[in-house]
Amino acid sequence: MLRPGHRFVRPGRRFVRPGEQDAQDAQDERELTMAVPTSQVATAGPSAAARARSARRFLVGIAAVAALGGALFGYDTGVISGALPFMEAHFGLTSLGEGVITSALLIGAAFGSLIGGRMSDALGRRNSLLWAGAVFLGGALAVALSPSVAAMTVARFVLGLAVGSASVITPLYLSEIAPAHLRGRLVSFNSLMIVSGQLLAYLLNAVLAHWAAWRWMLGLAALPAVALSAGLLFLPDTPRWYISKGRRDEAARVLGRTLPADAVPAELARIDHARALEDDARRGAWQQLRTPWLRRLLLIGIGLAAVQQITGVNAVVYFAPKILASTGLGTGASITATIAVGVISVVATAVGMSLIDRVGRRPMLLTGLAGMTVSLALLGASFRLPHSPAVSALVLALMVLYMAFMQGTLNTGVWLLLAEMFPLRVRGLAMGAAVFVMWLVNFGVALAFPLLLDAVGAGTTFWFFGAMCVLSLVFCRRYAPETKGLALEDLEQVLRKTATVQGN
Repeated sequence: MLRPGHRFVRPGRRFVRPGEQDAQDAQDERELTMAVPTSQVATAGPSAAARARSARRFLVGIAAVAALGGALFGYDTGVISGALPFMEAHFGLTSLGEGVITSALLIGAAFGSLIGGRMSDALGRRNSLLWAGAVFLGGALAVALSPSVAAMTVARFVLGLAVGSASVITPLYLSEIAPAHLRGRLVSFNSLMIVSGQLLAYLLNAVLAHWAAWRWMLGLAALPAVALSAGLLFLPDTPRWYISKGRRDEAARVLGRTLPADAVPAELARIDHARALEDDARRGAWQQLRTPWLRRLLLIGIGLAAVQQITGVNAVVYFAPKILASTGLGTGASITATIAVGVISVVATAVGMSLIDRVGRRPMLLTGLAGMTVSLALLGASFRLPHSPAVSALVLALMVLYMAFMQGTLNTGVWLLLAEMFPLRVRGLAMGAAVFVMWLVNFGVALAFPLLLDAVGAGTTFWFFGAMCVLSLVFCRRYAPETKGLALEDLEQVLRKTATVQGN
């Protein structure tokens, strides 16, 4: 473990004392704009500068294409909020029917996350995303053309398989291909694309609501699915996956596009060393998870995944128009007002991306959960007021405040931690298991929320979510790891020691 007063930095750099922090952070900031350290560019001349630009373009291209999976995830989960009011009239849905159609995608996503985790280990991160893109395309068209509630439910389940797979594979892909000093921002870009997809869904919902064109709302997800599949054809897989399959030359080629040439051998050696340790106890991945420290780490990951959902975020994402309509707003006004939720989600996630590698994962989780608790307490109280335009505006403002804390801290931090915290030999399986639980909890929230609104009202329902935030704050304070600044292979050793100490 690190001694107090020091922090871990990348290989090749020394430990930094607190008095030297500002100078080190300034250097890190320069490196966040390029994959080659600034000092090397300055001394090595134009060729190093050209390599830096090439590496930056390569990483930006990877993030832009791979994170389309996140955009599809966001669009397909957010679009239902605008389509539901029209589907309710078209199909004659009850509150239970709304919950079933909404949650069908989520139960599919739960199983998709398990499939995606195992498939990414077997076929590779890139090829697995290609599979998810094809299912996104077929599922979007099937949902848009569904003639009945039963067909809609089945189609949304199939679409959920792609959503769940992408929710595991995309951050896994980005975390493994990014240099350590860029990993936080690059993986968090996926979170930004998720909320951007939701915002796009809210905007299109507001436009298409004028014509009650709910089938178009659902079917337009086919367009980014085509872009995802086409873009992936030009991308490589990750160095860590190539090495796990014995394809060292391909791993070296990819590393050569993201790191200085003289850093590639050391990075290959680091990954090889991690693989050698894993090969000493080569057993099935499930058997590996029986190792006490790995089992404890998996349970912590599952706990973080549950925390992200039991605090109520997707009750707002899926049912924001229904919540606002309960304050007296009309259907069209409620759908349009939901755009504010999407806008703040994008802005807050962008702010979270800029802070995550500086502030650290744990402080952001704890700060966010505290803010969410206060927001939900006030939101629950606002529903005790008489209906009026002013109360509708207050409810919307408090929903926006809650989403700002949630998307800027907890959502960004949890997805990043799940992509970082598991060793390579079980990373796909363990992350798939954690995200499986995440989607199951999401499913439960989506199915129960309309029924809770009818049974106890919005005020009590949001107070319940506030209580869940308090419990989550206690859990994260006790168990959430800090992964800031650690290479994935070094991180494994630190987390092994931490989990062993906590378990004793």
